[in-house]
Amino acid sequence: MAGKRLDNFKDKSHKLTAEDAAKGGKNSAQARREKANLRKCLEILLSQPMDKDGKEMTGAEALAVELFQKALKGDVKAFEVLRDTAGQKPKEEIQSDTSLTIKMGGELEEFSE
Repeated sequence: MAGKRLDNFKDKSHKLTAEDAAKGGKNSAQARREKANLRKCLEILLSQPMDKDGKEMTGAEALAVELFQKALKGDVKAFEVLRDTAGQKPKEEIQSDTSLTIKMGGELEEFSE
């Protein structure tokens, strides 16, 4: 919409605003349907039995083996994906040092963490 209509939103009629909202809603619904369809397809592929190196396993297991082998060869990204998937992602802690000074009725109060 940014490049198509440059007029000010305040000057738009209710009808034009409603039309734009309807278009956005339809596009959003279509994108959600496509994403859900892709998720279903991937679930089917990952659960399919397959033969890898003479061993019967699912697609997900075969991918995990490949990812593990990449990590063993030094692929840091593969290691991070495996670690995070296994639930061992380190917590990211943010430390905050804040203080707030409030002047109320001539009195000065200070709050700190």
